Amino acid sequence: MSEFEQRLARLEAIEAIKQLKSRYFFSCDNKQPDIVRSCFVDGNLPIDYGRVGSFSNADDMVAVFTQYACEAHIVEMHHAQNPQIFIHSAEQASGTWGLYYYMIDTRRKEVTQLGGFYEDEYLRVEGEWKISATRYRVTSTQFMDLSEGMAKVMFAGREASADIDDPSKQAAQP
Repeated sequence: MSEFEQRLARLEAIEAIKQLKSRYFFSCDNKQPDIVRSCFVDGNLPIDYGRVGSFSNADDMVAVFTQYACEAHIVEMHHAQNPQIFIHSAEQASGTWGLYYYMIDTRRKEVTQLGGFYEDEYLRVEGEWKISATRYRVTSTQFMDLSEGMAKVMFAGREASADIDDPSKQAAQP
C-alpha cells in the first residue's frame, strides 16, 4: 500500500468512527435502542458509564438505557466535541470525545447538565467500525429544579452525590 493509500485509509477510518459516534448520540437522543445497540460489538466488552452503571455487554447497557431514557418525559441532548481518534491498525482504534449532555425531565421538572469525556476503543468488524470498550467520566455537573417556575440550582460542581444524581429516579413513577 502506498503512503497516499495509507493516509487515505487512515482518514476514512477516522471519518467512519466519527459517523459511528454521531449515530450513537443521535440514536440516544431519539430513543432508538436498536440503533444504539448496533453501534457496539457483540459479546463481552467493558462499558463504564459511572452512575448509570457498568456493564459487560451492550445488551445489558441498552436495557438500562431503555428503562431510564426511552420515556416521553425524558428530553435529552448529547453534544459531542473535540474528538481525538487514534488509528492503531486497519482493525483497531481508540479515541476520546468531550460530551456536553443536557436532559430535561418534564415529569419531575428537573434539568441535568453534565460535561465530561468518553474514552473509547473501536474494532472494525466485517468492514464496519464498532465500539468495543467505552468509559464516561463526569467533569462538571449542574442540577436545577424548575418546579417553582424559576430555575433553582440544586447542585453545581464536578460530580454530584448519589442522592442527587440517581439516574433511576427519572424512570420512577411520580
